[in-house]
Amino acid sequence: MMKDFVNLDPFSGEQLQDLIDRAIADKALFRQGKLQPTLERKTLAMIFEKPSLRTRVSFETAMTHLGGHAIYMTQGDIGLGKRESAEDTAAVLGRMCDAIMARTFSHEMVERLAAASPTPVINALTDYSHPCQAMADLMTAQEHFGPLQGRTLVFVGDGNNVARSLAQGCAALGMRFILAAPEGYELEQAFVDSLPGGCYSLVREPARAVKDADVLYTDTWVSMGQEKEGQKRKSDLSAFQINAELLRAAPSHAVVMHCLPAYKGCEITAEAFDAHAETIFAEAENRLHFQRTLLNVLIAEGGIR
Repeated sequence: MMKDFVNLDPFSGEQLQDLIDRAIADKALFRQGKLQPTLERKTLAMIFEKPSLRTRVSFETAMTHLGGHAIYMTQGDIGLGKRESAEDTAAVLGRMCDAIMARTFSHEMVERLAAASPTPVINALTDYSHPCQAMADLMTAQEHFGPLQGRTLVFVGDGNNVARSLAQGCAALGMRFILAAPEGYELEQAFVDSLPGGCYSLVREPARAVKDADVLYTDTWVSMGQEKEGQKRKSDLSAFQINAELLRAAPSHAVVMHCLPAYKGCEITAEAFDAHAETIFAEAENRLHFQRTLLNVLIAEGGIR
């Protein structure tokens, strides 16, 4: 039984597939007005070092849908790792609340919270990984294509936290993950070595990378905390934009995904975004549906089996 949801690599393909299937089923129940208040009188503590539209709204709304409550706390509210250690914070919140969600810069901070908390801890983004986003993405791909095994996802741009989680998820589910990135923006070799053989490729030419793609995926070139490197990053990644020319190199059935916020004219053109907006906003909505299922499994059912 897995208490926490910090990275995707501890989970088997069967466990991740079950979460996706359950999230799709729960989404249907939600639309039929048949969700049950399984988290009535339960509380989620939400720690935000980084602000976010989708993360806050999706987790708060998910708890409300299930009859529970969420508390929003910023770094200024609790002084995580400064005024009070991660261990003491987790010990307190874990005794007052039924789960902890953390969106932090440091991945180690979430690992420390998970190790010290008696209740589930969910990684809602760190500089290292973003497992909730990746699972919502893979859920969206399954809704569009059906079974995911054998499908190809191409991440175009910076090998970042979202790319790591997508690579882990794709590997577990029998998909191929291709990173199209310039030198200096690839995933670190130690991480690549941790993936099963044959599921990961690094391709330097975007058009060659997407020739067999089912999903073209991109993210902002300048994440929070990287603003000082902004101009250099935009210059380095300028050839890795999703645009009409790159889409012509991909199969006609391919879809574009973006975890948002999108900076149109940088990592994706407005034209390419608008052509795939339905998929991108469905992907954003699925953060709500996947995380609602995850909260139910971790809190009401005691963990991931």
